[in-house]
Amino acid sequence: MAQIKALLFNDPSCPFGYSASPALRTLEWRYRDQIEWHLAVIGLSDDRNPLPYPLETLTGFYFDFRERYGMPFAIEPKFRTYTSARACQVITAARLVAPGSEWRVLRTLQLLQFNTPLLLDDDRQLAEAIGTVPGLDATKVMEAVDTPEVQAAYQEDFDHARTAAGGATHLQDKAAAAEDGHRFTAPSVIFEEGDRRVEVGGFQPIEAYDVVIANLDPELKRMGPAGDALEALSLYPAGLTTQEVAAIMTSGNDAPDRTGAERQLVIALGEDKVKRVALGNDALWIRS
Repeated sequence: MAQIKALLFNDPSCPFGYSASPALRTLEWRYRDQIEWHLAVIGLSDDRNPLPYPLETLTGFYFDFRERYGMPFAIEPKFRTYTSARACQVITAARLVAPGSEWRVLRTLQLLQFNTPLLLDDDRQLAEAIGTVPGLDATKVMEAVDTPEVQAAYQEDFDHARTAAGGATHLQDKAAAAEDGHRFTAPSVIFEEGDRRVEVGGFQPIEAYDVVIANLDPELKRMGPAGDALEALSLYPAGLTTQEVAAIMTSGNDAPDRTGAERQLVIALGEDKVKRVALGNDALWIRS
């Protein structure tokens, strides 16, 4: 039974929210169902708030992101500018139509956003993207997007994401000033245990999350690192990237051994124990 609740603010267009995936996967590995995760979409860009950078500038950023944080990035720019509000509404629709599927939809849109020409504001492309999520009725989800229930739920998340003023996230300069108020940046997490509440604002290392969780409830069971790459993949039937596997195999404050993890994965590939799906400059590894 979950002892801690965690609310994650994220957006499929944010490279920081995407690059936090190794840390978030590690938390899931260490604490399993002792943490009850909830997702609030931010809606970083829409018709009133376009992308703050030209596409060519974003492409330059992606070189830095993939080298610093390890998630796969393709560096080819999109053929036009886009906004993320529609994709966030699709994630919200998935949450209401098939509770729990919002995490798989977010994951799918993140991987495709940063590694394919996918446009996050194109309904046809979004439908095709979420149609790859096993067991999800993409048609039903897309039909629900414009319903009053989904739009109200999206607006609730949108408003909640803009309540960072005066809190720890704001103090750390991890919030973003916006017309709608100071906004939580991706991937901010609010942890709650009983009447205690702690913010971990914006992009943070795994150690920041781990210290907060340990202080909220030192009686939690904390799983050790995965013993090998195949064990790391065991909780994730939809697959992990190389950096995520390396992070789950990391002990304490050690640096992830990405090369060691990839070597194990390549050996497993040769033994037909995993499948490799190329993504950007890396791959998604799926246990056979």
